[in-house]
Amino acid sequence: MISDRLNDALVIRTAVPAEAEVIADLHFRARSTYYPDGVPKADVDWTKAWRGSIERPDGHVLCAVERSRIVGIASFRTPDGAPARTVKLFQFHVDPGHWRAGIGTALHAACVEEWRADGRRTAVLDVHADNRRAQSFYARQGWTPDPENPPADGDHHLCLRFSVPGE
Repeated sequence: MISDRLNDALVIRTAVPAEAEVIADLHFRARSTYYPDGVPKADVDWTKAWRGSIERPDGHVLCAVERSRIVGIASFRTPDGAPARTVKLFQFHVDPGHWRAGIGTALHAACVEEWRADGRRTAVLDVHADNRRAQSFYARQGWTPDPENPPADGDHHLCLRFSVPGE
């Protein structure tokens, strides 16, 4: 279990399958902030998808818990076909009511700690092109545009890369 303290109230730990519905709700509320016309309808059962991510033997879902409430989530694993030393951050969300409280920074630090311990040297992610808040956050954490995956015409996502610091 990974643990980090922020004002003695924040714990970062591995998510459990029973938390999938709460995590899916947080995911939806966070995504709702950067779609100007609302979150697009999807044929995805997000509770089921999050449970699957939590149960994946090759993946990991961390959650930031403050006063017994999940306030942040991060999901990562080695993407299909990628080198073993690469990890992809698939989802990273903080409850909008808890923005600018240091939760995202603490959750990101926990991810980096785990990546380093697992021997990862490169992390990648896709961020929605309209999500300027997330892009600014990732830039502050050291993420840069991925030169191997430049934006394609009409794509709504930007690919970013992070060099995991060594010990």
